[in-house]
Amino acid sequence: MQLPLILTNFKTYQTATGSAALDLAKKHESVAKTTGQNVAVAVQAFDLANIAQNVDIPVFAQHIDTATYGSFTGWNMAEAAKAAGAYGTILNHSEHRISFDILEKSIERAKEVGLKTVVCAETAQEAAEIMQKFNPDLVAVEPPELIGGDISVSTANPEIISDSVDLIGEGKVLTGAGIKNGEDVRIAVELGSVGVLLASGITKSDDPEKVLEDLVSGLK
Repeated sequence: MQLPLILTNFKTYQTATGSAALDLAKKHESVAKTTGQNVAVAVQAFDLANIAQNVDIPVFAQHIDTATYGSFTGWNMAEAAKAAGAYGTILNHSEHRISFDILEKSIERAKEVGLKTVVCAETAQEAAEIMQKFNPDLVAVEPPELIGGDISVSTANPEIISDSVDLIGEGKVLTGAGIKNGEDVRIAVELGSVGVLLASGITKSDDPEKVLEDLVSGLK
């Protein structure tokens, strides 16, 4: 995985669903190519194949389940995500929390098929426990009270970034929650983060490409 990284979670926003999702992903691709910075997107299961086939940036699934081939109706299978073109998957987002037992199996399933894993945690301590027990590729630390808000974690609680890096080590921590601009990214990177996970700062923007250009400036 190329780092540092801007990873945008499209969630289920109307501005990031269907044809709008592909358009937004292409804007991410454009910024990645013009700036030379690492940009990736996490998209809904129904949009995954279309987007992965039409952009030249990493595309993540927003979630996978532990199911494999067989009688598992309605599950998001790791093999199907990989076949659709997924580069990796997010797991344990605050809007889709799972137990540690399920998380362990989900990370194992991702590794079996060659998907990178970005596991979300709400605190530095939880992030460290997840890394120690399950060894995902990255842990994204996101205080839930700041997700989708107007104040970034870089401003409101920079200690959670530095604490996470201290507990886990360099090269493993993404920062999330309320990230809106290049200055937020710059602070996170200076504190040891290898990038950011964000959503509404881009998906709700009237000019997402301009916001992205600002965000990646913080990676330099």
